[in-house]
Amino acid sequence: MDKELKNHLKLKRLQNGDITQDELAKKLGVSRQTINAIENGKFNPSVKLALKMAKLFGCPVEEIFELKEEE
Repeated sequence: MDKELKNHLKLKRLQNGDITQDELAKKLGVSRQTINAIENGKFNPSVKLALKMAKLFGCPVEEIFELKEEE
């Protein structure tokens, strides 16, 4: 069975001072559209970008991203 990458990026943004997609994008050096696409499951970030997010939020990568079984 395939696994699907789920994310909690929007929740992390809201839990960390209501950071906007644009603000997060600037801190990570990507476009707002990239953040939007990740949040909507249309784009999977590189390992480097996922690690940068985890460092920025001060949490393990697994708190932002998780593998779920596809139904």
